[in-house]
Amino acid sequence: MNNKIFAMYDEKSIRVYQAYNNTIANEAIENGTFGKSFKMERMTWIKPSFLWMMYRSGWAAKEGQNRILAIDMKRSGFDFIVKNAVLSSFSRDVYETKEIWKDALNKTEIRCQWDPERDIYGNPQIERTIQLGIKGKVVEKYVNDWILNITDVTQMVIDIRTAIKENRFADSMLPVELEYYL
Repeated sequence: MNNKIFAMYDEKSIRVYQAYNNTIANEAIENGTFGKSFKMERMTWIKPSFLWMMYRSGWAAKEGQNRILAIDMKRSGFDFIVKNAVLSSFSRDVYETKEIWKDALNKTEIRCQWDPERDIYGNPQIERTIQLGIKGKVVEKYVNDWILNITDVTQMVIDIRTAIKENRFADSMLPVELEYYL
């Protein structure tokens, strides 16, 4: 499988997306990082694909996922996460045996899933997109060291969702995501 990462990025940062409820989102916008309502002990998933986040959150319409945050994080942190991730499901191309994979999965604080990319209607595409689950000390690094900026993009998401429903959507409304190289 030839998986590639597509994202919005520059020399210093890469953008990932997360969806939350109003309380968590408001604290994050106010603090520039996640606050007391964010559960540090849980695994949190970051997604560089805007359309995959839209599929997952129902274009900001699902309960508890009604606010979409664009999080610009240090590329060094993102690269660390990708390089140290363990696949969420067994792959003979990556792991010698299922037991080796299970052992790595049990020990890791970073999980990687490759899922079908989605189009604006949520239909699966041939391309696959990455989502990364982090927990423990990696979440602490993410929240305390790697987040550079948090932008609430919920209104943009709602505007695009409305444009799709009204048949006036244009590709230029979407963030430009280019192939990301580690």
